[in-house]
Formats: sequence, C-alpha cells, structure tokens
Amino acid sequence: MHAVFASLISLTLACTTAWAVEASPQAAPAAPAQNTTATVQAAATHTLPQTLPAHQPSIMPVAATNNPLVQNPAAKPLTAEDIAKNKAQQDAKVKALVKDQATRLQQLEKANLEALTQNQELQLKNDNLGVQVQVLQSERSAQMFLYGAATLAVGVLLGFLIASYVYTKRRRQW
Repeated sequence: MHAVFASLISLTLACTTAWAVEASPQAAPAAPAQNTTATVQAAATHTLPQTLPAHQPSIMPVAATNNPLVQNPAAKPLTAEDIAKNKAQQDAKVKALVKDQATRLQQLEKANLEALTQNQELQLKNDNLGVQVQVLQSERSAQMFLYGAATLAVGVLLGFLIASYVYTKRRRQW
C-alpha cells in the first residue's frame, strides 16, 4: 500500500511539472517560407515590445552578408558574367588551397623522413651504448673476481707466514 501511494504521488508531481510550462502568447505557427528575402524583411520590420518576458527570445534583424544565397533585394541580380567571375574566383581559391595543402604535405613528408632517419640513428646509438654497458659490466665483474682472487692469495700467504712464525716461536721455547 505504501509503495502504491508513493508511486501515485511521484506520478502526480511529474504530471504537474509537465503542465507548468507556459505557452508564449505571441507564438504563431510557422509556415514554410517561400522567399528568404521576404522572411528577412518581415523579421526586420517586426516591432518588438519594450519589455520581454525572461523566457521569450528576442528576434535580431539579419545583417547584409556577402553570401550569394542571401541576396540584398536592393542589389541587382547577378548576370552570367558575374556568375562566371565568381565561379573562376572560387576555382582559383580551391586551386590555391590544393596547392597550399600539397606544399604542406611535401613539407610533412620531408619532416617525417628526417624524423625516421634520426630515429634510426638514435636506435643504433642506443644499441651501441647497450653493448658498451654490457661490456663494462662484464669487465667490472671480471675485475671484482680478480680482486677477490688477489685478496684470497694474500690471505693464504699471510696465513702461512703467521702460522710458520707461530710454529717457530713455539719450537724455540722448548
């Protein structure tokens, strides 16, 4: 019973929050625009009230741009020559971009080859240094072996000398 009551309360709260959204009184159904310049002119001439509610976005007039798709109605229509010039300019821009990209690609390939050769040189140098480290470690271990052998020989020699000295001293006492 307690679970049913809790679910009914949560469902009621969810429904009331859905109804809490206000519909804007100035919102009109959007009709498909046939002419973009007429829509822009209508938006530019539309007057807005001085104070807008916090949830109402303001409409900003569209500024004239260089975009050929949005034409200024005061401007004359483009002729075939103008269209050809625009097309030639766009083609020139595309060719310049392609040429720029080609030079960048060549520079990147050159830098990549230089990096690869430098990488190979460093790998060879690393291998050589690794071999040198192994040689030095083996020389060090051989040197330690010789030090140990010399220490053992000196110890044995001193042992014989001390033993013979002690033995001769005892003999004299008799």
